[in-house]
Amino acid sequence: MKGRLILENGIAFEGNCFGKISDTVGEVVFNTGMTGYQEILTDPSYYGQIVSMTYPLIGNYGINIDDSQSDSPKVRGFIIRERCQEPNNFRCEFDLDMYLKKNNIMAIEGIDTRHLTKLIRNAGTMKGLITTADIENEDINKYFDGFSNKTAVAEVTAKKISTIGEGSHHVGILDFGIKNNIVNSFLYKGCKVTIFPAFTRTDELLKYNLDGIFLSNGPGDPTDLPEVIENLKVLIHKMPVTGICLGVQLIALALGCETTKMKFGHRGCNHPVKDLKTGKVTITSQNHGYMIKEESLTEDIEVTHININDGTIEGIRHKHLPVMGVQYHPEACPGPHDSNIIFDDFVNLYKGAK
Repeated sequence: MKGRLILENGIAFEGNCFGKISDTVGEVVFNTGMTGYQEILTDPSYYGQIVSMTYPLIGNYGINIDDSQSDSPKVRGFIIRERCQEPNNFRCEFDLDMYLKKNNIMAIEGIDTRHLTKLIRNAGTMKGLITTADIENEDINKYFDGFSNKTAVAEVTAKKISTIGEGSHHVGILDFGIKNNIVNSFLYKGCKVTIFPAFTRTDELLKYNLDGIFLSNGPGDPTDLPEVIENLKVLIHKMPVTGICLGVQLIALALGCETTKMKFGHRGCNHPVKDLKTGKVTITSQNHGYMIKEESLTEDIEVTHININDGTIEGIRHKHLPVMGVQYHPEACPGPHDSNIIFDDFVNLYKGAK
């Protein structure tokens, strides 16, 4: 079915819609990964966003249940250059169109995704609408004006407390939209894990005799979570705290730093990051649209990692408290395994405090 992607700046692309045919609006972002589209679709950090894949052919190995990073796709929409209609892989259980239909996700193909990527790179992230209707400009603006992603974390967080694993170290996870493989990474390290809803109060967390707290990835602007930040201001003085992506941004805000929105963010599995202590550069998987402002760092915080491409902060550590975090995704779904050693650092921090 013919359709259009209409951007907030008025530029429109024509293509063919598939998946669940229903108008959808969201923040348009691009991901540079050559593979891993299922992990991207099911990553809760993409909640509220329409994701465009820069790699031209998507769907060639189909979809399977095991590779999902949450219980369902979390993207608002999906944009690709070309869809493979006959996937070929022994693990394939659905094709892309069937999977998106089943989960009510609107998608469009036939778009010049490289042109779209250049537009976003030059103008910055903007809202977009995927539609099959001939909509007037006034109605398009109503779509954009009515879109907000401020409650994204509340939509994707765990609804109840749950515990898995039987390890010797008990890690509490504040779930802002966690990927399954982050939980698995702690289980592989021999940890018992208790997952808490994002807005669980500090006094409730302290009842569980935890060795440390981990702050997960998640969608949206970290400054939209003031109650979480206030809880963390207390928590960082009670036990070790670590975090990934949104988690490290929240740590920074709790420590008195500032965050800011990036022009177009980092999304893909080929981002080089340098460990300032060892000098080693690893290739990392990333998905974030906000960053820690370097000029806002206090004297008690040291930068541990930087992005080679643009020099932005990729990791911090407190000089006196057992508090640290990284901006990239060491669990590598999708992506390389270079950086998963960071989970050893997290667990050693918990062990040291214990």
